[in-house]
Amino acid sequence: MITADFDPAALDWNKGAGLLPAIVQDANSGQVLMLGYMNLEALQHSLASGRVTFYSRSKQRLWTKGESSGHWLKLVQVQADCDSDTLLVLAQPQGPVCHSGTQTCFGDAIAPTLGFLAQLEQLVQARKGADPESSYTAKLYQKGTRRIAQKVGEEGLETALAAVAEGREELLGEAADLLYHLLVLLSDRGADLNAVVEVLQARHGK
Repeated sequence: MITADFDPAALDWNKGAGLLPAIVQDANSGQVLMLGYMNLEALQHSLASGRVTFYSRSKQRLWTKGESSGHWLKLVQVQADCDSDTLLVLAQPQGPVCHSGTQTCFGDAIAPTLGFLAQLEQLVQARKGADPESSYTAKLYQKGTRRIAQKVGEEGLETALAAVAEGREELLGEAADLLYHLLVLLSDRGADLNAVVEVLQARHGK
């Protein structure tokens, strides 16, 4: 069960005749995925089940996103705005969000620049089961942790050398290689960027 830092019953449900707009944002990339509406029951069901649930105005009932497609929205956090009449829902999409097959209900909208790292991380993780002959990432996984770690070390050294001996473009290229191989290493060891960010946040709070 997900907990909220506000009392759901205390929100301003009267302003929207029992419904509040709920903006759904990708918890990893920051990309806005869709807009739905929740009544109190839908919000409570979302918190209890861990799957984002709305009130469908056309069907006149609760509607859990993904109940037909299987593309659930895994709930991470819900926050109310300053007027208590709008909800911001952070979720992890389990497939395309829009019924048309696009990543968001706004089409293939551009994610925040740093949010691309989350998309790349998902792609890297998906390559674990790919054919090594058709995917460089899958080939790295096949070679094992030691080889992946070696590549991170090599790219780290090349990045450092580029910083002191080459130009900006070379540095950016080497840094991109380093980030990519680091993502593969984290995934290989069952970790991800979120876990790294949590460590940074904990250090920042000290």
